Amino acid sequence: MTSYGQLYEVNGRYMLAFERDLSCSAEKVFEVMTTPGYFTKWYPFATGEMELAVGGKLHFDDGEGSQYEAEVLGYEPPHTFVFQEVDDLVEMKVTPQETSSQFTFRHTFDDKKLAQFIAAGWHRCMDAFCQLAEGKEVEWPDNAEELRAYYQKAFK
Repeated sequence: MTSYGQLYEVNGRYMLAFERDLSCSAEKVFEVMTTPGYFTKWYPFATGEMELAVGGKLHFDDGEGSQYEAEVLGYEPPHTFVFQEVDDLVEMKVTPQETSSQFTFRHTFDDKKLAQFIAAGWHRCMDAFCQLAEGKEVEWPDNAEELRAYYQKAFK
């Protein structure tokens, strides 16, 4: 499944947006968005420590000595999950369809020079997310370099 992300400039910042159509229910998508056992399988550096309420904290560890937390800004089951991770804003939304759902993921950040790298990483994470939501085992293909090249060209 290849659904490339788009880059937008919004109020002097940059927003990467991904949309994925999934064959499962909105409730299942929300479960993968917010359940620690799933979240740690697709979201980078997630520890699984999650306070799922507005004002709650999410904890991260890069495995190399840096630990940080995010603050939950929006939590509306089974549709919306938003948090501020350091200076970046992460927004996730699931929209139910008749027999499926659409997952929207947005990451807002400051440095456009990093966009190709951030996009390639999130692209891979979105693929993992979709695999989990559709009940599959996560496979991480060796496509990071190819994705960076694609996004570098797309974001010129």
